[in-house]
Amino acid sequence: MKVRSHFTRFARHAANLIAVAMVLMLTALATGEVYAQQHVSKHFNAGKSVRLELKNVSGQVEVESWNRNEIKISATLESSATRFAPRQLGDELIVDLLGDNRGHDVGDVNFKIQLPVNSSVDVETRRGDIRVTNMHGGFVRARVSSEGDITLAGINASQIVAQSTIGNIYFDGEFANGGMYEFQTTVGEITIRIPGESAFKLVAASSTRQISLGHFWNKGFQSFGNGRKYVGDVGDGRASVSVTNLKGGITFLRR
Repeated sequence: MKVRSHFTRFARHAANLIAVAMVLMLTALATGEVYAQQHVSKHFNAGKSVRLELKNVSGQVEVESWNRNEIKISATLESSATRFAPRQLGDELIVDLLGDNRGHDVGDVNFKIQLPVNSSVDVETRRGDIRVTNMHGGFVRARVSSEGDITLAGINASQIVAQSTIGNIYFDGEFANGGMYEFQTTVGEITIRIPGESAFKLVAASSTRQISLGHFWNKGFQSFGNGRKYVGDVGDGRASVSVTNLKGGITFLRR
């Protein structure tokens, strides 16, 4: 009986040690994942307007305005081996992870970038969401070559290009007199929210025939392909707007 009791205590002790070891191992793995990430923040002096050019491989990109003549870039790098080398050339800031890490696995890099409000933005990534808010510069371009949503909110620019292969596009802003605007996705939904008094020439095409112009519909619109394409003017057509969706709907909302 004493031998059996001793064996039972030994087995319980061994089981407890194994449990503790497993907890420590899992904790170490989790901690290792946290510390494998690298958080980087850089500041650059700037004028009242700059041009940002960013080429990412994978990860979320968020760009917003602030009331400073300064650029702040905060990045979270999945791999500490990723080369992150922003370059300032006059009033232009270039961040090219695609070129700087050619031939190497970059992993996800998530950005938060703050710019003067009158800056222009040119951002692209292969995979990941892009969000640009409250920018009033001359140009905003956002492109996702593989999969990701694009959100452009509080935008007032004379030229806007938003392109995604698989993903939704949401625009909330204004069309400037004489401006040019292009929105395009292959799979997803495109939503345009603008003031009711907006004036623009529209070409909207969707193979699904899901085009809703709402408040902006008028009898002057021409329909082609049994509702797959609409062409017409809203107001005096002062801006040029092209919206193309191959496998999804197009919706205009009055703000």
